Amino acid sequence: MHRRNLILLIALLTLPFCSNAAEPVDLLFAKANREYTQKNYEAAANTYQQVLAAGVKTAAVYYNLGNAHYRLNSIAAAILNYERAHRLSPNDKDINANLAFANSKLTDKMEVVPELFLKRWWTSFLLLLTVQNWSVLAVVFLLLGFAGVIIYLFSHEYEWKRLSFYSGFLLIFVGICFIAFASAEDNYLQTQKEAVVFNGKVNVKSAASAKQKTLIVIHEGTKVRIIELKEDWLKVELPNGNIGWVESGALQLI
Repeated sequence: MHRRNLILLIALLTLPFCSNAAEPVDLLFAKANREYTQKNYEAAANTYQQVLAAGVKTAAVYYNLGNAHYRLNSIAAAILNYERAHRLSPNDKDINANLAFANSKLTDKMEVVPELFLKRWWTSFLLLLTVQNWSVLAVVFLLLGFAGVIIYLFSHEYEWKRLSFYSGFLLIFVGICFIAFASAEDNYLQTQKEAVVFNGKVNVKSAASAKQKTLIVIHEGTKVRIIELKEDWLKVELPNGNIGWVESGALQLI
């Protein structure tokens, strides 16, 4: 956790004092880390929440908050925050390891429906970088590409014109590809609405009514994919592919 904390602290030092908190955000984060180190996990969780409320919603804060909740044996809250950290940093080994470990503590042991290879490969490729990373790369490559085109237009040497022409348009093409990747990942994250069960146990119904048949009972910490909202009910897909309806108040959105 130390490496991630150090990176976040350096970033937070550049932030101004937060109007919604009694202390600067970097001091709040340092305070939460001290509380965690001193095994005062409940206080640490509350302080990390203050950091989030101040607008600093990073993978490091969610990860540390997940650790605090795990120490408090709040598995559902731990999984929720690990999942939020995972969305911001999908390839972080520490986040993924802790998420997998927390999931091993769940009551529900569902066999996850495997995705098609091409879909799984494409999703993994998109999540190699964040939307912001793809966007930054796109801007860099487009600028380099346009620089190459400018060199082509103003250069009088044949070799320079030929090299700048092909390299410029190649860089522009790659930049456009990066824009497409950023857009595709953003669309994936927006449409992939998921939630974690927070009630002790939840009845999954065949329709959006408490009077309908109970298909299965799921327990806190289970992650579901949201398909549809109907009044106070959510149509969800379970990890094993089964579909049913649950009351919206029983879930927390990732």
